[in-house]
Amino acid sequence: MSAATEDPLSAGEIAPPPPSAWKRAIGKARSNPTTLVGALICLLILAGAVFAPWISPYDPADQDIINRLQPPGGDYLLGTDQFGRDILSRLLWGAQISLSVSLSAILAAMVIGGAIGMISGYVGGRFDLLVMQVMDVLLSFPSLILGLIVVALLGPDLVNLIVAIALTAIAPFARIARAPTLALKERAFVEAGRALGYSHARIIFRHILPNITSEVMVMGTLWLATAVRVEASLSFIGLGVKPPTPTWGGMTRDGFENILDAPWLAVFPGIAILLLVLGLNMVGDGLRDATDPKLRNE
Repeated sequence: MSAATEDPLSAGEIAPPPPSAWKRAIGKARSNPTTLVGALICLLILAGAVFAPWISPYDPADQDIINRLQPPGGDYLLGTDQFGRDILSRLLWGAQISLSVSLSAILAAMVIGGAIGMISGYVGGRFDLLVMQVMDVLLSFPSLILGLIVVALLGPDLVNLIVAIALTAIAPFARIARAPTLALKERAFVEAGRALGYSHARIIFRHILPNITSEVMVMGTLWLATAVRVEASLSFIGLGVKPPTPTWGGMTRDGFENILDAPWLAVFPGIAILLLVLGLNMVGDGLRDATDPKLRNE
């Protein structure tokens, strides 16, 4: 046999391992133009939030009554509000609140809800039935209403806002983690782990968790958009972070007081919320399509 046609494996070489399901999904998502556009939107907003201290033209809390309600243009690219504060600077700093609250809340919900779902599905029986009934009670409340109840009870504060949004997302993550756990616990590799004397915790977190991570991550991307909307809605009705800290929902609420004279006060933060939610949904939809075998026609 010539060198050109020689089988690499027959020469003693080891074949490279196949790419993981998550890597294949990322590769497919990168080839989707819609996903790339959504990722670009999210990255631009994230960059604006991270570099806000260096790129914002003014301090977001500085007031200049002489230049109040200035229209967009000139020294103030997006205009000023009723206190003379620069809208662009407040949008950049407000992105930090929206992203930090949403990311913290969804990460907490992913950890807590994912653990609840895996344990419930793995144990099964009456325990699973009881836990899922509690999750159904949480799911019966709309996200905004449940967040409103929690913040109203705990008070408007950054930590309480994160707790409220996380509580609204725990039940969906528990559901999304439980479903594949029910199927995985009957698989041969889990049965082999039990036969070898592995602890239940090791089976759940070392063998089941890696197989459901992609589904939980896709759910997390989609729920980030919901968290942004809930945070903006709570801030809009005055139950978010207290002023003068800039938040997109609070800026939209303040803008409605001058909607006829200065519509840019409400329009620009509203556009920012729209773009971020749109970008997150586009990324989440692309990752869902890439990780779902049915949608990939496999």
